[in-house]
Amino acid sequence: MHVHVAFTPEEEAAARVGIVVDVIRATSSIAQALAAGYERVLCCGEIDEARALRSELGDEAVVGGERNAIVVEGFDVGASPLEFAQEPPRARTLILTTTNGTRAILTAASRCEVVLLGSLLNLSALVRTVRETGGDVAILCSGFMGAFALDDAYCAGRIVEALDGERSDAAIGAEVIARAWPDPLAGLKARTYGPPGLEADIEFCAQVDLLDVVPRFSRMMGTAAEIRSDE
Repeated sequence: MHVHVAFTPEEEAAARVGIVVDVIRATSSIAQALAAGYERVLCCGEIDEARALRSELGDEAVVGGERNAIVVEGFDVGASPLEFAQEPPRARTLILTTTNGTRAILTAASRCEVVLLGSLLNLSALVRTVRETGGDVAILCSGFMGAFALDDAYCAGRIVEALDGERSDAAIGAEVIARAWPDPLAGLKARTYGPPGLEADIEFCAQVDLLDVVPRFSRMMGTAAEIRSDE
């Protein structure tokens, strides 16, 4: 197994298995939503696409998401993993659009044979699934507004450590970042970008192996990527 890390969305990395990481918060939130009982999450790149899908599906779905960490006006829910942990599912389907993560998921779906979603919350379950799946791995960091994101790099490094495969230079770099902060919360809080007000979500996302679900790309539904759980 060869493991590579793409630190920004601009890098056109691809492999048989793509692991999308947006640890604060999209991939953590999707894992938690599926663990809480949503049957699927439909990931949209744009707000208008999410609204249109909500109208099409009616009461079967709720729509959630954020832009710059602010809940989109008129949406049913936001994009906080805490919100999905504390409330039962309000429908079978969650439609989600976020600033960085859902776009990264759509990009990965166009490049990789198998697309999984990674976070600290489901680290061991993810690694187990990757080993069972086999093949080379590209860990695709969602980044922050197209740029390098330390929190995603940290999470990617934790995945690299656990996979223990042949590493690219970028994967070695991610592992070095992960080892710099043995405490996951310190690793996530080390970032210097992004809006304030996410402290509770960051603490939640720093929990390791809280969940045993592995979100997996299932199919495209128009312009939306359908994500279901491998649990």
